[in-house]
Amino acid sequence: MNLQSYINNDILPLLTNYPVRMVEGMFADCTFTHFPVVEDHKLLGNISEEDLEGFETDKKISDYMYMLDVFFVKKNTSWLDVLEAFARNNANVMPVLDEDDNYLGYYELIDVIGLFKETPFLNEPGGILIVEKGTQDYTFSEISQIVESNDGKLLGAFVSDAQEDLTQITLKVGNVGLNNILQTFRRYGYNIVSGNEDDSYVESLKRRSEYLSRYLNI
Repeated sequence: MNLQSYINNDILPLLTNYPVRMVEGMFADCTFTHFPVVEDHKLLGNISEEDLEGFETDKKISDYMYMLDVFFVKKNTSWLDVLEAFARNNANVMPVLDEDDNYLGYYELIDVIGLFKETPFLNEPGGILIVEKGTQDYTFSEISQIVESNDGKLLGAFVSDAQEDLTQITLKVGNVGLNNILQTFRRYGYNIVSGNEDDSYVESLKRRSEYLSRYLNI
């Protein structure tokens, strides 16, 4: 998955001498939540549309440097960590820096969500399992070993719910029926929250991601 090919430069970053009035017009022309602010190829931070509403229109960005939100990812950051950065910062634009912290461009949230839709977790046939176990008692290596010892192929796994004492893990398993895998999980002390042989859960994820993509593209 070559996430770096999605680095975008269609819209140039802001400079500190840009008038607030000009930046207001730029936000009006797109659906960005933030614009990166750059000086000498270095990211100074990101200005949000929400914060901009409180700025005086006859001033410049340099007058509001203390209002910048500092967030970014590196060009070698994994797509899951990039997606987490979007969520953590409530943004749909994410600046990308190289190994020397030079500004390279930005990712758009809609592109990263599109990558998720192409993963084997959503696209390859298989069954969905949701298992749970004590937060201190499970390991992903054990989960993988249980699946593979029953000739299954683990297509994806993620923590779908986490309480203080109990964690739920959602798995997608290919290549085999789930019955033997379910029984093995029980023998290892896992509670089976849900197990099915069809792709209804995956289809629901697809529909939701497609809906979100359409919403972000409005």
